Amino acid sequence: MLILITPEKDIANEIELLNSFFEAGLQILHLRKPHKSYAQHMAYLSAIDEQYHSRIVLHYQHDLAEDFMLKGVHIQEQPRIDMGEDFGFYVARFTTQGYDVSTSFHNPSEIMLYAQIPLIYNLLSPVFNAISQPDMKGKTFDVRPIKVPVIGMGGIHANNIEQVKSLGYVGVGVLGGVWNACDPLNAMKELIQAINTTY
Repeated sequence: MLILITPEKDIANEIELLNSFFEAGLQILHLRKPHKSYAQHMAYLSAIDEQYHSRIVLHYQHDLAEDFMLKGVHIQEQPRIDMGEDFGFYVARFTTQGYDVSTSFHNPSEIMLYAQIPLIYNLLSPVFNAISQPDMKGKTFDVRPIKVPVIGMGGIHANNIEQVKSLGYVGVGVLGGVWNACDPLNAMKELIQAINTTY
């Protein structure tokens, strides 16, 4: 499984690139735009080819998932913590409608605390030194003992996919490995090939 996270701030030709990524075989896009309003999220989603909407997961403005028939929603770590016991009810609000729900962790020991909640997968970072955040040092977390699906993030590129799989991850999430590349489309194609070969 390959997940791409959008850059927080828009970059040149971003929508055009996203459509090209999907066409090349990108499975899931996590739309993470913390500074965009509801209306700006609508405009962004409307600009993406409608045939790819079912592959998009929202980090913000979750109500738009239904309006655009998206894949699901992602609840980031701090909002999940802030919800406390209400987290399970919030997840159920979407899963009962057929949407996927995921969340984020930076500590693998916390993942199983949520094992009874029907999350489609859990993002865990940083596995390796993050490309988009150089001060984020990789922890090489081994998640083989964890009995729920975990996606590895942080420092992911085509050449370390096999190592990620060997640590027990069911897939990878990428950000800087694509958006910071000289040729983002080529970087995406290399990642897709590496994923298809390894998993």
